[in-house]
Amino acid sequence: MQAVPQVQDTLKDILASIGQAAFVWDIAGDAIAWSDNAASVFADIPPEALTSASEFAKLIEPSRSIRSEALSHAPPARSGEGVPYRIEYGVRASASAPVVWIEETGCWFAGPDGRPTRAHGIVRINNERHARDEALLKLSRHDPLTGELNRTHLVGSLAEAIEETTRFRSSCAFMLIGIDHLARVNDAFGFDVADAVIAEVAQRIRSRLRGGDVLGRFSGNKFGLILKNCTVDDTNVAAERFLAGIRDEVVPTRSGPVSITASIGAVSLPRYARNADEAINRAQETLDSAKRRRAGSFALWRPNVERDAQRRVNIRVTDEIVTALNDRRIVAAFEPVVEARSRAPAFYECLVRMEQGDGQVLLAPDIVPVAERLGLIRLVDHRILELVVDELVVSPDVHLSLNISPETTMDPDWSASIESLMHSHPGVAERLIVEITETVAIQDVDDVRGFVTRLKNFGSRIAIDDFGAGYTSFRNLRKLGVDIVKIDGAFVQNIARSADDRAFVQTLIDLARRLGIKTVAEWVQDEEAAVMLREWGCDYIQGRLIGLASPRRPWSVPAAVPVVG
Repeated sequence: MQAVPQVQDTLKDILASIGQAAFVWDIAGDAIAWSDNAASVFADIPPEALTSASEFAKLIEPSRSIRSEALSHAPPARSGEGVPYRIEYGVRASASAPVVWIEETGCWFAGPDGRPTRAHGIVRINNERHARDEALLKLSRHDPLTGELNRTHLVGSLAEAIEETTRFRSSCAFMLIGIDHLARVNDAFGFDVADAVIAEVAQRIRSRLRGGDVLGRFSGNKFGLILKNCTVDDTNVAAERFLAGIRDEVVPTRSGPVSITASIGAVSLPRYARNADEAINRAQETLDSAKRRRAGSFALWRPNVERDAQRRVNIRVTDEIVTALNDRRIVAAFEPVVEARSRAPAFYECLVRMEQGDGQVLLAPDIVPVAERLGLIRLVDHRILELVVDELVVSPDVHLSLNISPETTMDPDWSASIESLMHSHPGVAERLIVEITETVAIQDVDDVRGFVTRLKNFGSRIAIDDFGAGYTSFRNLRKLGVDIVKIDGAFVQNIARSADDRAFVQTLIDLARRLGIKTVAEWVQDEEAAVMLREWGCDYIQGRLIGLASPRRPWSVPAAVPVVG
């Protein structure tokens, strides 16, 4: 008979050692009987609060009825059969005491009517797990650097705010606040200092919010801000408050003080945006506009008839270019480039054309800038490359040149395509000249040099187009290994009438000849200019005097085609 008390003592010791207490709950009578170690588990809870379910419920957060609800919401049970349950809740001994988080696991039993009559189970302190769960929840909702809402939950809050303002016929504003020139801070001080700047900006914005406003980190250097009950006038005032708060004091960092500014783009809701995507797009648009105008400025989105019309045009033109590519209506025209002395054809420049359904043809100036702006130029350049290679294959005595856009020089797909085509058609590369605009050549010489080297390894020639417009140094030309420079026609067309242009063009030709680089003069309009260029030692000329671009193959008429030296 002594074994039973010993077992009970052992069970009590085990429960105490793992911070748990057992209970039996007389649901009908409201009484709770606890194991002897309950006082040690609930160290700060008054003993009288543990004697009944109703008294214990007064200490429970967030819902006092959570224990009863766990039983009442369970599926019906037969009399005498146990139904397991598990709940978690907080217990606070007093208003000033901290919350103790409890995990309760038990089983309840039904009476003849199927309703709970008694329950028994175990409770244990679970503060660590609750804290961990809360930390994980916060991480899922908040940006780890600033502690503000992350983008996902910011956008969700924005959608709710728009729905709320629409329902109650109120107004609010959405702002995107972008830190200006954060990349410079990264380069000058390192990413850790840039992170410190981002965190400090978040604090400065947070300190200037009203109750109910919502702040979140939208992206690396941008914060999204939802201003509730905010008119247009309120938005202007708030924007200046945020801008001043960011710019007026330097940010202290471990690398020293950093001076920063921010720009803001905003849109009024729901007047000018009916959903979150529209609000974000318009706030981003106005932020970009503010940054272009001046760093540290503010712009509020307004309807713009011309902008909307241009976008409709962009959509239409995009569709036209893509359709023309699919229908093989992007074609090439060929403009002759001749030797300055003999006027014999040296090579032909391939220019892009787009045939339209009504028989009209769009020229390169109508196509290329639009295609570049709309991100379609890479597709156009791929098509022209295919056309040029096809012509070189069927015309083994012809030399052709093609212009490529700045984006294409950095396009690995284009490089892969030309490499594949060159390997598939031996002898073609040596008759291909690739023209790069001067502005591209001077933007990043090292990157462009890699592109040029790959082409020259195939045997192709490299020309710099529009030379003189960007004042590229001849040192860069030597560094790139350029074979030909095409002097910008803006300087060539007036050499018969402008002493300045004559001096400039003659100097370019002389320097190029000393470096062993061939020269092409563009936009040659008359015989007088052609004679001057020949006498100065220019190698090739092209322009109206020689002949404009034509979709027909000029070389179909037998003619001697010298190899470009």
